Amino acid sequence: MASTPKKSTTKKTATKQSSKPKKKMGRPKKVIDQRQFETMCGLQCTLEEVCAILGVTDNTLNTWCKETYGTTFSEVFAQKRALGTMSLRRAQFRLAEKSAAMAIFLGKNYLGQTDQVETKIEFEDDGFIAALKGQAQETFKDAGGVVEE
Repeated sequence: MASTPKKSTTKKTATKQSSKPKKKMGRPKKVIDQRQFETMCGLQCTLEEVCAILGVTDNTLNTWCKETYGTTFSEVFAQKRALGTMSLRRAQFRLAEKSAAMAIFLGKNYLGQTDQVETKIEFEDDGFIAALKGQAQETFKDAGGVVEE
């Protein structure tokens, strides 16, 4: 019996494999709406709230932030929440035009205004107050102070 030479199939197989698109393995990436994410940061939603609304885990959200913004969630959140803070401040100033309570609140927080309550205590002079005052003056003199009369 004559043996026939075997044909090499490695070239054909390799060629066939390289022409086929490679199947991706694993779970498909979650699609996160960037505008919705930034809006939630502006509303100062917590990490847990953002994850719940977007339907992702905190690790997924952190990875997405690194891919999209090049930094972590907390750094992106700090930048994007400033937009919400400005919006809130504008709303407060508009409300202060109609509400005295809001105007007082903003005055205290932005202008350093305070409520000053003046307390004046009056005692009947029955001699006790005079004795107490004299004793305080003597103690003050003993400490080296000068009492003006």
